[in-house]
Amino acid sequence: MAYLDRDGTPIYYQMSGGQDGNLPVLLSHGFAASSQMWQPNIGALAAARPVISWDLRGHGRSGSPDDPAAYSQEASVADMAAVLDACGISRVVAAGLSLGGYLSLAFCLACPQRVAGLVLCDTGPGFRRDEARQQWNDRAVAQAGRLQRDGLAALGRSPETRDAGHRSAVGLAHAARGMLTQRDGSVIGSLPSITVPALVLVGARDQPFLAAAEYMAAKIPGAVHAVIPDAGHACNIDQPDLFNQQVLTFLQHPGLR
Repeated sequence: MAYLDRDGTPIYYQMSGGQDGNLPVLLSHGFAASSQMWQPNIGALAAARPVISWDLRGHGRSGSPDDPAAYSQEASVADMAAVLDACGISRVVAAGLSLGGYLSLAFCLACPQRVAGLVLCDTGPGFRRDEARQQWNDRAVAQAGRLQRDGLAALGRSPETRDAGHRSAVGLAHAARGMLTQRDGSVIGSLPSITVPALVLVGARDQPFLAAAEYMAAKIPGAVHAVIPDAGHACNIDQPDLFNQQVLTFLQHPGLR
């Protein structure tokens, strides 16, 4: 494990696995989770390639800046690039769940030369319509309010947040307002222009994201779409063996070796 200094904010990351020439995987977790959520998967995924997991700012073992302006999609994408630089890695398969999947798409849009493939889990690409985006943002701001009022108890006991090891409810509240909210439709608009292999995974019980998964799989050229049975929003935790099998099969794509 290691820490990267980002203008005074420590960003936690860890690289696992060997250096055998296969493309590395960068795992980005969801909102209110941390890199701990990938524990059921890292062993299998890192058997044949390097796997980097990290904690978003405001989450887990990473720092929580006091300034709300330090939390944004752009800051998160820059953190992703900085983590890869610290590991000496130029290109990766960008994999993420929920917010981490959205940020993986944003990273692909901002730094296409650094993304060789995408694994998008229980996530969505944002919204074209301003009204739908505003409804999403209203929910994110409401979650921020609950965190500031109730502290970490506001997170509940979902599988991906239960063992996240958060240090600051205020940091998570800032992240909800600055990183979970969305400002425009640039990410959803970029889907047809994605040229790298993509795998879209979703848990069969993750009702809020089933349609989003179908949409992304239809819009990203050549994307593979898979539904994990008997799994909810954290499909990698609910069904780790099936999740690992789907991802490992995808990583056999000739362009990802």
